[in-house]
Amino acid sequence: MIRMGIIGCGAMGSNHARYLNELTSDGMIISAAVDIDRSKAEKTVKYLKNAKASTDLRSVLNEMDAVLISLPHNLHHSVGMECLKAGKHVLMEKPLAMTEKECLELIETAKEYNLILMTAYCVRYHPLVVRLKELLDAQAYGKLFNISVWTEQYTNWTLHFPPESRRGSAAVLGGGQLFSHGCHYIDILLWYLGAPEKGFHLGTNYGTPWMEKEGTSHVAIKFENGTMGYHFGTWGAKGSKLCYSIHAHCTEGMLEADITNGKLRLITVGKGGWRRQKKTLLMEYPRAEFKKYHMLEIKHFLDCVKTGRKPLTDARSSLQSLRVIWRLYEAEQLGVVADLRGLGLN
Repeated sequence: MIRMGIIGCGAMGSNHARYLNELTSDGMIISAAVDIDRSKAEKTVKYLKNAKASTDLRSVLNEMDAVLISLPHNLHHSVGMECLKAGKHVLMEKPLAMTEKECLELIETAKEYNLILMTAYCVRYHPLVVRLKELLDAQAYGKLFNISVWTEQYTNWTLHFPPESRRGSAAVLGGGQLFSHGCHYIDILLWYLGAPEKGFHLGTNYGTPWMEKEGTSHVAIKFENGTMGYHFGTWGAKGSKLCYSIHAHCTEGMLEADITNGKLRLITVGKGGWRRQKKTLLMEYPRAEFKKYHMLEIKHFLDCVKTGRKPLTDARSSLQSLRVIWRLYEAEQLGVVADLRGLGLN
């Protein structure tokens, strides 16, 4: 049995606890939940069987074989290093760490100790996202020439954390909305489209004053194969139409992954022109199953721990999406288009 520990029992950590509890039949037990706030750790273990609640990581570290780290981004490196040096496999919530130096130290330490270090890019495991990639790779509806990713939500840190936590600051987040949340979707664009060539980012905290850096973000990237990728993300949406969705424009129609409503559609223009568009449902992922794709991610991590197999979202490939973001940030400051060659997946 793999003994799994949860480090960080905020909203994300406690949500993961529910999914982990459903995986105890997969050769895993949850041994401990750790948080500096004991009440949060105790609340988390209510979902679990025979898990300890603790405020001291070191007191329970020997009772873990693997850990899920779900802490503020500025703690990823220090806690990750402590766990790896103690011989624990690590599933790190995104982003991997705050700087390239920190990421590389985590990667090299995992390699030195022969441990699995995986980034929790859970969107990669969503069945609609996976099926969309299969259709694009097969050119089922012609050649792909543009993908746009839309993420519209309302995330106001001041409603959930005291001012002294500085949750909206760059010192805690490592950047703004793009680095903290958009890294999921830069990773998806690289996974779908391959090596990037050039691009730009424009961001603002107008409308999201609780953010030090951008709360609304626009990214456009041209890839070496000629396709275009776009991501729009905001944490200031008081209403939304697109919510979470991916639009893939191909030469024979548009594929729409409506992640919020769990539907994958093909949209084509009929003989009547744009007013007579035809929508064909290709796949449905019921809303009741919506959050269970996190379980697919954790199952993959456990399988990699058992077999030694390289994770789909291993730390080194996840560093590539962060390199793209850092280069986009740099170019934005300079007011130029970013050269992204050599930074993304081949």
